[in-house]
Amino acid sequence: MYTPRTFSDRRHERRYPREPAMYVIDFMEMGNPSDRHVEHRSNPVAQGIGVKYFTLLEATPLPAIRLEVLERVELGPQSKVRRLMSIKYNDLTSVAKTHLPDAVKKIIEENEKIFVEFFNIGEPVNIRMHVFELLPSIGKKTMRSLVEERNVKRFESFDDIRDRVKIDPVKTLCERILKELEGNEKYYIFVKPPDKQGIYLGYLERLYGELF
Repeated sequence: MYTPRTFSDRRHERRYPREPAMYVIDFMEMGNPSDRHVEHRSNPVAQGIGVKYFTLLEATPLPAIRLEVLERVELGPQSKVRRLMSIKYNDLTSVAKTHLPDAVKKIIEENEKIFVEFFNIGEPVNIRMHVFELLPSIGKKTMRSLVEERNVKRFESFDDIRDRVKIDPVKTLCERILKELEGNEKYYIFVKPPDKQGIYLGYLERLYGELF
């Protein structure tokens, strides 16, 4: 049954209109005693990650709602959760951190066209470094191979990238996004840096055709 939102609920949810849904990475039916939000210490709480911009989120499930790890929860008017708020990587429980890589991988695989296009539009960060070199295990030789191959023909799928450049794009992207979620990076390709620390390159906004 739909439960009307309070003004407080709507205020929280308006802060994250860009995330249409999230993947649950931990659900604590009895609450989280160590949570920095007092209301979550003795009440059911879920931690999750947004499916579009990788926003780490915490939310309160509606009464009698039980959530499963890696369940996709829509964040629209009929959502199973309320009081949506942003959290940092260090706020995640050990269970949430364990399931975070699987959730990130699911998001990447479900948005294959978006992330393949990243390899088609990636450009230099400065005169010394290309954005591809920020990806794990990609040096100048592989960077040049990516650029040369896409100049011959645009990449069309993850398999296309694997076959032509001999890298695993899903694994590479997943590792990079996890590093950005943890923080302490100089450049952020996909995830907005915590507390505006670091240089945000805003590729997801570009790929989704949105201004940032």
